[in-house]
Amino acid sequence: MPTPAIEKRALLADAVSAIDRGSRFELLGEVHLDFPTHHPQGMAFAKGLTFLSSVEILEAPRPAADPALRTPGRGSGHVFVLDPDGGLVRDIPVGEDAVYHPGGIDYDGDHVWVSVAEYRARSRSIVYTIDPDSFEVRERFRVDDHIGWILRDPGLDLVFGGSWGSRHLYTWDTEGLLLDQWENPGHFVDYQDAQLLGPGLLLCSGISLLRQAGGSPLELGGLALVEPLRKRIKRDVPVSVFSAAGHVITRNPVTVTVDESGLLFHAAPDDGDESGGTRILSYRILSYRII
Repeated sequence: MPTPAIEKRALLADAVSAIDRGSRFELLGEVHLDFPTHHPQGMAFAKGLTFLSSVEILEAPRPAADPALRTPGRGSGHVFVLDPDGGLVRDIPVGEDAVYHPGGIDYDGDHVWVSVAEYRARSRSIVYTIDPDSFEVRERFRVDDHIGWILRDPGLDLVFGGSWGSRHLYTWDTEGLLLDQWENPGHFVDYQDAQLLGPGLLLCSGISLLRQAGGSPLELGGLALVEPLRKRIKRDVPVSVFSAAGHVITRNPVTVTVDESGLLFHAAPDDGDESGGTRILSYRILSYRII
């Protein structure tokens, strides 16, 4: 018999698969985070808590046409643990030296998986897990690339991740042995965060900055259903919903849940130093109804 957790994942996968260009995002509420959040990157829910990864930039990297040739800059990596009201329970430091940029995160039912990388492409990363009860941080393995998001699939006991902009997608075992690597065939958005929906099925979210004639770059948001073992993008959908600070809501941290009312979408697109600070925004997606 399927367990409740498996049944819920299947329901969530069905709900996400129903999102299309006609879906409407109805804002249900927002939680203001009243502490320095810096530049949030990924979000996961575990044990009634919210885990929010973020990078604190102390010295910005010097840009280059090739993002691998940027200077490393300086900073600190954080994973904030929040209570249901957005109160700060714990600030967990992650990374070391020039490896200070956490990426997208996910909860596998046992641990929160976090990748921390140098803030430049084709660099290096450290993969950690965090115990959601004790908040103990454990290094799992290291990767000779910038890993921008990571998650573990407990059904397959595999770890999936993406490079800078998710131009390359990876599969490892839980000890860090590289099992597969493939070039992302999609160029719609660069994935910034990812969540497991079921065995071998990922929801990836992200952003592209598109040039506009005579104006500032347009933030194009998007969601993608990715099947890494089949090396394919099953579905992708644009998102054009924006925060009060003007960011598309798939800019960085995203996670989805499902309840009796349908599919719920949670995002934290704004930085701590922007107008209004960081808020966790929750939406009901109206293209789906649970029967």
